[in-house]
Amino acid sequence: MSKKKSGIKTFVLAIIMSAPTPLVVGVGLLFGKSSTQIADLVCKTAEVFAILTSFVVYLITQNTAKCSEERAQRLERRSNSFVGLTMCFAGIVMLVLAFFITPDDKGNVLPALIISVYGAVVNFLFWVRYKRLNRAEPNGILAVQVRLYRAKTLVDVSVAIALLSVLIAPQSVVSYWFDFFGTLIVAVYLIWSGIRTIYKQVKYVNEKE
Repeated sequence: MSKKKSGIKTFVLAIIMSAPTPLVVGVGLLFGKSSTQIADLVCKTAEVFAILTSFVVYLITQNTAKCSEERAQRLERRSNSFVGLTMCFAGIVMLVLAFFITPDDKGNVLPALIISVYGAVVNFLFWVRYKRLNRAEPNGILAVQVRLYRAKTLVDVSVAIALLSVLIAPQSVVSYWFDFFGTLIVAVYLIWSGIRTIYKQVKYVNEKE
């Protein structure tokens, strides 16, 4: 299989695996309502749009017969900047939720815990997959997917840890702070990753001028 087809196949699989996650996490909120769960729903919804945008641009830029190198680079920068903005947006929303949404009854967080563990495994595999593809054939879109899936993996791991603490001791002060700091850490990392991604695109443009 060519590297181009391998990249497309990876994107398609990523979309198939990512598209249902906002709905699944939303259903999980019917059973439990920790701030980490709510933040995770916002994050995953934003991520789906970012992945779809990246896939469309990847398809366009890989069609060298219809897309010049200059246009391909311009589209890649815009797509990567959008992914960076998406990560920043998700991080900011998570910060707001961490400070202002503190439901007393967090409910049953077990479904959300199972979802987050599953998500961490899947996202880690895609992180490794995109990393290998980008190493074999360096590409701006693939490089940003590496950063996005690294962030997605950390998000799910942090969410899983926070929800595990809530499951073990739902009414304790420890579980409250785990839930709070779980959201906080992920939010800060997403914002940092988003800013770093945008900065790389701006730096590239400045170096070309």
